[in-house]
Amino acid sequence: MARPRPTEFDKKKIVAENRKARFEYFIEDVYEAGIALQGTEVKALRFGEGSIAESYAEIRGEQAWLVNANIPEFSHGNRFNHEPKRPRKLLLHLRQIEKLHGAVAREGMTLVPLSIYFNSRGRAKVELALAKGKKTHDKRETIKERDWKREQGRLLRDRG
Repeated sequence: MARPRPTEFDKKKIVAENRKARFEYFIEDVYEAGIALQGTEVKALRFGEGSIAESYAEIRGEQAWLVNANIPEFSHGNRFNHEPKRPRKLLLHLRQIEKLHGAVAREGMTLVPLSIYFNSRGRAKVELALAKGKKTHDKRETIKERDWKREQGRLLRDRG
């Protein structure tokens, strides 16, 4: 019998988060992907260093790659230290990769990393979203909605 999939990903320690992605894109589906890292990259991530602000994912052949993610060199690394902005392989099932490739090719969607984190087993994972870009008027509407919720909270707090 198949093991039931958890509804939420098991995030123990969030290392890097792409907060701008939720503002810039409509998030359709979210996937959890493993990431192939070198030893000094894992150590740098455990120290909380790393940025995925301007990174994206792409499908090349039958593999998924995380491009432009910045994991700085480990401070105590030696001559075998890693390259900070090298492309990193994402570990997904072939069926997931084919589904993502089809969505990106046909529907004009984008693969955006939302966060890098360590799960409860100590494995580095990437939360990957299949997203569609927002237009300017959609962004304005999001700002209006956010401001209204903030104002609503103030009104309720003042009355209560």
